[in-house]
Amino acid sequence: MSEILSTIAMGVRDFVKDYFNGFWDYETPKMMVIKNRPLGVIYRAVQFLVITYFIWYVFISQKAYQQSETHPESSVYTRMKGKAVHGDDVLDNVEYAHPPEGVDVISTILRREFTYDQRQGTCPEHFSVDNANCTTDSDCFPGLPNFDSHGIRTGRCVQYHNYTFKTCEIMAWCPIEEYAVVREPPLVEAINFTVFIRNSIHFPKFKVLRVNVESPPGMKTKKYLKRCHYHEEDAPYCPIFRLGYIANQARENFTELCRTGGVIGVFINWDCNLDLDSSHCKPTYTFRRLDVRKDLADSGYYYRFAKYYDKNGVESRTLIKAYGIRLDIIVHGQAGKFSVIPTIISTVTALTSVGICSIICDWIMLTFVDKNEVYSDRKFDEVIQEPTDTIHTEFSYISSYGSNHSDLSDGVPL
Repeated sequence: MSEILSTIAMGVRDFVKDYFNGFWDYETPKMMVIKNRPLGVIYRAVQFLVITYFIWYVFISQKAYQQSETHPESSVYTRMKGKAVHGDDVLDNVEYAHPPEGVDVISTILRREFTYDQRQGTCPEHFSVDNANCTTDSDCFPGLPNFDSHGIRTGRCVQYHNYTFKTCEIMAWCPIEEYAVVREPPLVEAINFTVFIRNSIHFPKFKVLRVNVESPPGMKTKKYLKRCHYHEEDAPYCPIFRLGYIANQARENFTELCRTGGVIGVFINWDCNLDLDSSHCKPTYTFRRLDVRKDLADSGYYYRFAKYYDKNGVESRTLIKAYGIRLDIIVHGQAGKFSVIPTIISTVTALTSVGICSIICDWIMLTFVDKNEVYSDRKFDEVIQEPTDTIHTEFSYISSYGSNHSDLSDGVPL
């Protein structure tokens, strides 16, 4: 047992000694010329790929020579406009736009459902609510059974209006919506409503402020905005969009939106190269449906509000369920400008990465190429002591043992 421990101890000691001595060794690369056409092709091909990657992707596409800013300051102002005849009424933006103007979220009503003359009282619960159907009072426990209920249960089982079955009685605004709702036709003329979206963006690092409103030369902005509509090529600085255009760009059917409503994102993207004139810093717009609408009962966009009034001395209300389009204005921005520091860092990284070509080709040479043992012997030399024979050159004395340059074109069959 003692001999085993002694052997282990000696092995550990030798390992530590060799590691300590080897730690202070100096390694220098040795240049070899390998006359091997396939290996040379691989070497140049890898060099070409690395250099192409840095020139095309890093410097041209990603503009790694620029200092960038990706969190600009932004403000959005919106306003909805349009008139529509709906039945005997003429609707303006006060009727259908919420809020009428101001913020980065704006919605317009496309269809409404009314429940008139609701009052506080008791009435039968709707039969579609879970556990609302009953036969006796014992089936109806007082209190709020679930979140789908329209009110608070009284504990009584009553006849459901003029029908033969019964449901639990509730205290609520009666009559309930599902029983007395009146649906009006959709506001199809809203397809021509317009929304004005003004966006100001500021890049504080570069002290650049841009606005997405700009009139053509020789025309006042106010006059221009009265007659223009956004077009990607003809009017990129006119921030007035038709609702029909927005729905079409989002690949949505406007008639279906009138029925169920929906949430559409208006994405304003500023990608500015400040090495050019600031006039080249233009916004681009994309539109996409944001709400999940596949096979969901509550898909779309709608909300409820009420108009309260006094009728015969009793507080009453008209409940309105409004379906519409909600526009979420989402702004992204980034700007870049030439800077010496990122240019130096990217250039040094590119030059360093070219060294991977030699590593790959060395691995191929020492692993797959014929006569790899000969290459290995020539590539790795260990200088233990000073040689006695030296060759005098103009710059220094170079040892003839372990020369730093080898030409393997002769003597090694390839």
